[in-house]
Amino acid sequence: MAIIETGIPRVNTPGGREMFDCHAHLWDPAAGFPWLKAGSPHLRAYRAKDLETAGTGLGITGTVLVEASRGDAGETLALRELRRRHPELIAGYVGNLHVCEAAALRMLLTEPDAPNGMRIGGADWSATPPEARALVPMLADAGRVLELNLHRHALRTAAEVAIEHPSLTVVADHLGNPSDLDEWQRELRDAATVPNVVVKLSGLLTQPHGNSKTARQALDAVGADRCVVGSDWPICLPRGSRADSLAASVEAVSLSERDQILLSTPRRVYRLAG
Repeated sequence: MAIIETGIPRVNTPGGREMFDCHAHLWDPAAGFPWLKAGSPHLRAYRAKDLETAGTGLGITGTVLVEASRGDAGETLALRELRRRHPELIAGYVGNLHVCEAAALRMLLTEPDAPNGMRIGGADWSATPPEARALVPMLADAGRVLELNLHRHALRTAAEVAIEHPSLTVVADHLGNPSDLDEWQRELRDAATVPNVVVKLSGLLTQPHGNSKTARQALDAVGADRCVVGSDWPICLPRGSRADSLAASVEAVSLSERDQILLSTPRRVYRLAG
């Protein structure tokens, strides 16, 4: 196994294809994104070319773009267009369920380039829009992922939703956003008993408890067939590069687990080609 300068171990796979980055964002503040305030280090446009440059030399087969709270239904359509225009770079995309109407989602899910998943975020499940929660059965019926980016009880919620919808894959972003580690560990153990919950080893550079130790705990709890890796680029940039962020996640993964976590599990969870 060769080690590249970034510290990310290359994985020996057929054709030199090495990993999927299952969490990155693109945005242009001119299009919306009200959370981007004056003085923010993220207050600039990040385009497909920037994503490509940030991944140079990392052996990334493809990236799953994730919505970034633009604030309107057009963001999901913009992600779809990016996927169409850059199929060699963007393997899939996860849209915003908050601002999606039922009729629009129904139509979107029938298209050849349908989203690979949709995301709900917020303080906790009760703070998310009930109209968005009502759309979850549609994702289950279409075989698409529900992603959760909740600041409290993300893993507990993932388990509850997954139990209610056994045909649905529920992905908890950023390890489930652990704040209180004891509580997180209890909820992780419970989530591990629900087979359709997946944990994303992402955001390690920006999480207060994001490190290879907590990533390893998540991996040990749910297994390599229920973990994927993401850089959370460009959110990670104040703390480190895309390479640094991926290295922090991959550090937790043993050599024998890497092909599964970096390649086969993302393909299955997000229905990715390549």
